[in-house]
Amino acid sequence: MRVVIAEDLFLLRDGLTRMLQAHGLEVVAGVDTGPDLLAAVAEHRPDIAIVDIRLPPGFTDEGLRAALAARQQLPGLPVLVLSQYVEQLYARELLAGGTGGIGYLLKDRVLDSARFVEAVRQVAVGGTAMDPEVIARLLTHNSGNSAVAGLSPREHEVLTLMAEGRSNAAIAQRMVITERAVSKHTASIFLKLGLQPSDDDNRRVRAVLAYLNG
Repeated sequence: MRVVIAEDLFLLRDGLTRMLQAHGLEVVAGVDTGPDLLAAVAEHRPDIAIVDIRLPPGFTDEGLRAALAARQQLPGLPVLVLSQYVEQLYARELLAGGTGGIGYLLKDRVLDSARFVEAVRQVAVGGTAMDPEVIARLLTHNSGNSAVAGLSPREHEVLTLMAEGRSNAAIAQRMVITERAVSKHTASIFLKLGLQPSDDDNRRVRAVLAYLNG
């Protein structure tokens, strides 16, 4: 798997590179600006881009803008963005693309190398990896929505795990319940949220996240 990293802090960029290489991934380019990210994507056509949302010179949303431009340049490019904070607007813009794997993780999650690499692999194959804190913020933002408020505590837990990109089997294992029970909960969630049911894990995660993003 070939990876491009866009991160302005050298120590973090170098640390990510070493971590991914230790797990058998090939880092084909490490850059620190949006324009360099676009150039690297054009040259290497990577399997995934890992991008810090805030890059020079403004340190606002340059990284996200470059990631979105990279997806236009290479349609379907899986993108995993990293952020110091939970920023709902950026999550919404990332989801708007509609194709290719997506991920939004807080930088704290990088400290757990196994989970981080798992998220990278998940996004690279077209999956979704959303930080639990991002999901919690989206759920809180929508807490006044009658549909979300109508979910049972158990359904709320399933929804959170679903939005993290977990399959029914993974949710069942995490909650120590049967897959059949998870299926019943997800069917009820989709019904209450007015979403079309789907057996495709990535599509259902996108549907849920799109709903939570309003």
